[in-house]
Amino acid sequence: MTVTLEDVRAAAKRLEGQIVETPCLLSRTLSEMTGAEIWLKFENLQYTASFKERGAYNKLSRLTAEQRAAGVIAMSAGNHAQGVAYHARRLGIPATIVMPGQTPFVKVENTRRLGARVVLEGEGVEEAATRAAELGEQEGLTFIHPFDDPLVIAGQGTIALEMLAAAPDLDVLVVPIGGGGLIGGIATAAKTLKPEIEIVGVEAELYPSAYRRLRHRPSTVGGPTIAEGIAVKEPGGLTLPIIEHLVADVLLVEEAAIEAAIVQLLEIEKTVAEGAGAVGLAAINSHPERFRGRRVGLVISGGNIDSRLLSAVILRGLVRTQRLVRLRVSVPDSPGSLARIATTIANSGGNVVDVIHQRAFAKLSVKLADVDFTIETRTGEHAEEIARALVDAGFAVTRLGMDAGSGP
Repeated sequence: MTVTLEDVRAAAKRLEGQIVETPCLLSRTLSEMTGAEIWLKFENLQYTASFKERGAYNKLSRLTAEQRAAGVIAMSAGNHAQGVAYHARRLGIPATIVMPGQTPFVKVENTRRLGARVVLEGEGVEEAATRAAELGEQEGLTFIHPFDDPLVIAGQGTIALEMLAAAPDLDVLVVPIGGGGLIGGIATAAKTLKPEIEIVGVEAELYPSAYRRLRHRPSTVGGPTIAEGIAVKEPGGLTLPIIEHLVADVLLVEEAAIEAAIVQLLEIEKTVAEGAGAVGLAAINSHPERFRGRRVGLVISGGNIDSRLLSAVILRGLVRTQRLVRLRVSVPDSPGSLARIATTIANSGGNVVDVIHQRAFAKLSVKLADVDFTIETRTGEHAEEIARALVDAGFAVTRLGMDAGSGP
């Protein structure tokens, strides 16, 4: 193996005082909801809101004086970029970061704010990596790989040391997989310290690179995912053997499950997680029997999510849990009809957020109108109560939106 527990411990000494030793805390509410004892490792509380700082600093701190003077280059969709930029600036090392063209604005701007030169290139990390290699060769820059480097892997592995120090009785660690640097380092340290512990990886369903490699299937990956931080088409040449040797299982999670987990962490733990940072909780929600009754450590690997995207996720979460519903009510197009509907909704405890009249485009009689109400409710059951109250008041009601069905 390319990385050992001694490498991870050496990295921990170098990182001492240079990165945040983030908390690893028991979540009572998530434990009650899932039936597992859930411990959360809040790597989203790093200065750049991601675990990537650990590997970046460990690598940068080992460069020669000549390499530091010449500068470094990295390719990243965001978190590795910020980790390299931040610690390169602290160490006085010029940094260039190549990022895919569709990288979220917040990650691009944060990387620039941290002092790096940012080059936007290509549709994904593969194209960005090609451009980074070209620039690095042209300008004599040292390439800082986001995951396929022993020093980077060892730096990420320091997370396992902290988790097991905080919760030594953990019997399974659930870790996101992108290129494999995070799970490779954690698995190396955890399995050496505690051979009986189980390491479970999680990938977005659209990017099942390690999942397919472990099962010797064609690696068909791609598509827009909210977990862009782990949207990697192939695991690393160094990290894949570690995954094959030490990781017990790799689980896939759907986009809807990732979105739901982001909302859960926000509402329950009052913490912001990006898509990649929420996949561990998404996996437990999607595979409850796999973890019920066990002591589970989850790594919230990052919190860099675009505010516009987070807003959309929250709204979609309210819709999925039926705390925000749309009801189409067919009413006589006459004075007082709208007031009757609004009164019925209010008397049922609903809050009207939006109202849209459909006259010209409705298929009803010209004497009728379709009125779409967006209503804030307490629960799905409350939404059903409001719909039934409208029917009882003599109105025709149709549910609109996600999996709404055709009636109240």
